[in-house]
Amino acid sequence: MNEGAAMTAIADPVEAAPKKASNMPLIIGLVLAIAGGGGGFFAVKTGMLGGSSSAEAALTEDHADDGDSSAKPATDVAFVALEALVISLPRSGSRAHLRFAAHLEVDPAYAAEVEAVKPRIIDVLNGYLRAVELSELEDPTALVRLRAQMLRRVQIVTGEGRVRDFLIMEFVLN
Repeated sequence: MNEGAAMTAIADPVEAAPKKASNMPLIIGLVLAIAGGGGGFFAVKTGMLGGSSSAEAALTEDHADDGDSSAKPATDVAFVALEALVISLPRSGSRAHLRFAAHLEVDPAYAAEVEAVKPRIIDVLNGYLRAVELSELEDPTALVRLRAQMLRRVQIVTGEGRVRDFLIMEFVLN
Protein backbone atom coordinates (compact mmCIF):
# COMPACT_ATOMS: atom_id res chain seq x y z
CA MET A 1 0.00 0.00 0.00
CA ASN A 2 1.20 3.48 -0.74
CA GLU A 3 1.96 5.72 2.23
CA GLY A 4 0.72 8.78 0.39
CA ALA A 5 -2.74 7.33 -0.14
CA ALA A 6 -3.07 6.32 3.51
CA MET A 7 -2.05 9.80 4.59
CA THR A 8 -4.61 11.40 2.30
CA ALA A 9 -7.48 9.36 3.78
CA ILE A 10 -6.49 10.25 7.34
CA ALA A 11 -5.71 13.85 6.56
CA ASP A 12 -9.18 14.67 5.11
CA PRO A 13 -11.65 14.11 8.03
CA VAL A 14 -14.41 16.23 6.41
CA GLU A 15 -15.06 13.66 3.70
CA ALA A 16 -15.01 10.71 6.14
CA ALA A 17 -17.85 12.02 8.43
CA PRO A 18 -21.44 10.99 7.42
CA LYS A 19 -23.91 13.69 6.47
CA LYS A 20 -26.41 14.70 9.17
CA ALA A 21 -30.01 13.62 8.42
CA SER A 22 -32.70 16.27 8.06
CA ASN A 23 -35.42 16.63 10.72
CA MET A 24 -37.96 17.89 8.19
CA PRO A 25 -39.82 14.54 7.67
CA LEU A 26 -40.20 14.16 11.45
CA ILE A 27 -41.59 17.67 11.81
CA ILE A 28 -44.02 17.21 8.90
CA GLY A 29 -45.22 13.88 10.35
CA LEU A 30 -45.79 15.45 13.79
CA VAL A 31 -47.77 18.37 12.32
CA LEU A 32 -49.94 16.00 10.24
CA ALA A 33 -50.60 13.77 13.26
CA ILE A 34 -51.73 16.73 15.38
CA ALA A 35 -53.92 18.05 12.55
CA GLY A 36 -55.49 14.60 12.02
CA GLY A 37 -56.19 14.20 15.73
CA GLY A 38 -57.77 17.62 15.93
CA GLY A 39 -59.88 16.98 12.85
CA GLY A 40 -61.06 13.64 14.21
CA PHE A 41 -61.97 15.22 17.55
CA PHE A 42 -63.90 17.98 15.77
CA ALA A 43 -65.77 15.48 13.57
CA VAL A 44 -66.85 13.36 16.55
CA LYS A 45 -67.69 16.33 18.76
CA THR A 46 -69.91 17.97 16.14
CA GLY A 47 -71.68 14.71 15.32
CA MET A 48 -70.28 14.24 11.84
CA LEU A 49 -68.83 10.87 12.96
CA GLY A 50 -70.03 8.53 15.66
CA GLY A 51 -73.51 10.01 16.13
CA SER A 52 -74.48 13.04 18.17
CA SER A 53 -72.53 14.25 21.13
CA SER A 54 -73.57 13.26 24.65
CA ALA A 55 -74.38 16.88 25.48
CA GLU A 56 -76.85 17.06 22.59
CA ALA A 57 -78.44 13.74 23.60
CA ALA A 58 -78.87 14.91 27.21
CA LEU A 59 -80.34 18.20 25.99
CA THR A 60 -82.82 16.36 23.75
CA GLU A 61 -83.91 14.09 26.63
CA ASP A 62 -84.41 17.07 28.95
CA HIS A 63 -86.65 18.81 26.42
CA ALA A 64 -88.66 15.64 25.76
CA ASP A 65 -89.82 15.68 29.40
CA ASP A 66 -90.91 19.35 29.14
CA GLY A 67 -93.60 18.54 26.52
CA ASP A 68 -97.15 17.47 27.18
CA SER A 69 -97.80 14.33 29.19
CA SER A 70 -99.57 12.56 26.29
CA ALA A 71 -96.27 11.99 24.45
CA LYS A 72 -95.95 8.41 23.18
CA PRO A 73 -92.74 6.38 23.14
CA ALA A 74 -90.85 6.28 19.86
CA THR A 75 -91.40 2.54 19.38
CA ASP A 76 -94.47 0.48 20.16
CA VAL A 77 -93.78 -2.50 22.33
CA ALA A 78 -95.75 -5.22 24.07
CA PHE A 79 -94.65 -7.50 26.89
CA VAL A 80 -95.57 -11.14 27.28
CA ALA A 81 -95.15 -12.35 30.85
CA LEU A 82 -93.84 -15.85 31.42
CA GLU A 83 -94.94 -17.78 34.48
CA ALA A 84 -92.38 -18.10 37.24
CA LEU A 85 -90.31 -21.27 36.97
CA VAL A 86 -88.96 -23.17 39.95
CA ILE A 87 -86.04 -25.34 38.87
CA SER A 88 -84.71 -28.12 41.12
CA LEU A 89 -80.94 -27.96 41.32
CA PRO A 90 -78.62 -30.89 42.05
CA ARG A 91 -77.89 -31.07 45.76
CA SER A 92 -74.26 -30.02 45.73
CA GLY A 93 -74.53 -27.45 48.47
CA SER A 94 -77.02 -25.39 50.37
CA ARG A 95 -78.81 -24.26 47.19
CA ALA A 96 -81.75 -26.45 46.18
CA HIS A 97 -83.95 -24.36 43.84
CA LEU A 98 -83.83 -21.57 41.29
CA ARG A 99 -86.87 -19.31 41.05
CA PHE A 100 -86.95 -17.62 37.66
CA ALA A 101 -89.43 -15.23 36.03
CA ALA A 102 -89.16 -13.25 32.80
CA HIS A 103 -91.00 -11.05 30.33
CA LEU A 104 -90.58 -11.07 26.57
CA GLU A 105 -90.46 -7.77 24.70
CA VAL A 106 -92.34 -8.29 21.44
CA ASP A 107 -93.70 -6.28 18.56
CA PRO A 108 -97.41 -5.64 19.29
CA ALA A 109 -98.38 -7.27 15.98
CA TYR A 110 -96.85 -10.58 17.13
CA ALA A 111 -97.99 -10.54 20.78
CA ALA A 112 -100.85 -13.00 20.19
CA GLU A 113 -98.58 -15.39 18.25
CA VAL A 114 -95.95 -15.35 20.99
CA GLU A 115 -98.64 -15.84 23.64
CA ALA A 116 -99.85 -18.93 21.74
CA VAL A 117 -96.42 -20.62 21.88
CA LYS A 118 -95.75 -19.85 25.56
CA PRO A 119 -95.81 -23.55 26.54
CA ARG A 120 -92.98 -24.23 24.10
CA ILE A 121 -91.03 -21.23 25.42
CA ILE A 122 -91.43 -22.45 29.02
CA ASP A 123 -90.30 -25.93 27.96
CA VAL A 124 -87.17 -24.60 26.24
CA LEU A 125 -86.25 -22.37 29.19
CA ASN A 126 -86.91 -25.14 31.71
CA GLY A 127 -84.67 -27.55 29.80
CA TYR A 128 -81.91 -24.98 29.38
CA LEU A 129 -81.89 -23.88 33.03
CA ARG A 130 -81.77 -27.49 34.24
CA ALA A 131 -78.70 -28.10 32.06
CA VAL A 132 -76.72 -25.10 33.34
CA GLU A 133 -74.12 -25.87 36.00
CA LEU A 134 -74.73 -24.52 39.52
CA SER A 135 -71.35 -22.76 39.53
CA GLU A 136 -72.39 -20.82 36.43
CA LEU A 137 -75.70 -19.82 38.02
CA GLU A 138 -73.89 -18.51 41.10
CA ASP A 139 -71.47 -16.38 39.06
CA PRO A 140 -72.77 -12.78 39.13
CA THR A 141 -71.37 -12.00 35.68
CA ALA A 142 -73.02 -15.04 34.09
CA LEU A 143 -76.49 -13.49 34.04
CA VAL A 144 -75.69 -11.57 30.86
CA ARG A 145 -74.57 -14.75 29.08
CA LEU A 146 -77.56 -16.70 30.37
CA ARG A 147 -79.94 -13.97 29.22
CA ALA A 148 -78.42 -13.95 25.73
CA GLN A 149 -78.62 -17.75 25.51
CA MET A 150 -82.26 -17.78 26.61
CA LEU A 151 -83.16 -14.95 24.21
CA ARG A 152 -81.65 -16.86 21.29
CA ARG A 153 -83.54 -20.04 22.22
CA VAL A 154 -86.82 -18.14 22.53
CA GLN A 155 -86.24 -16.46 19.16
CA ILE A 156 -85.75 -19.87 17.56
CA VAL A 157 -89.02 -21.15 19.06
CA THR A 158 -91.09 -18.07 18.19
CA GLY A 159 -89.51 -17.26 14.83
CA GLU A 160 -87.16 -14.47 13.78
CA GLY A 161 -88.26 -10.89 14.39
CA ARG A 162 -91.00 -11.64 16.90
CA VAL A 163 -89.15 -11.33 20.21
CA ARG A 164 -86.97 -8.24 20.59
CA ASP A 165 -85.61 -8.70 24.09
CA PHE A 166 -85.65 -11.01 27.08
CA LEU A 167 -86.18 -9.29 30.42
CA ILE A 168 -85.30 -11.23 33.56
CA MET A 169 -87.69 -10.18 36.31
CA GLU A 170 -86.68 -12.68 39.01
CA PHE A 171 -83.58 -14.82 39.43
CA VAL A 172 -83.31 -16.23 42.94
CA LEU A 173 -81.18 -19.14 44.12
CA ASN A 174 -82.31 -20.63 47.46
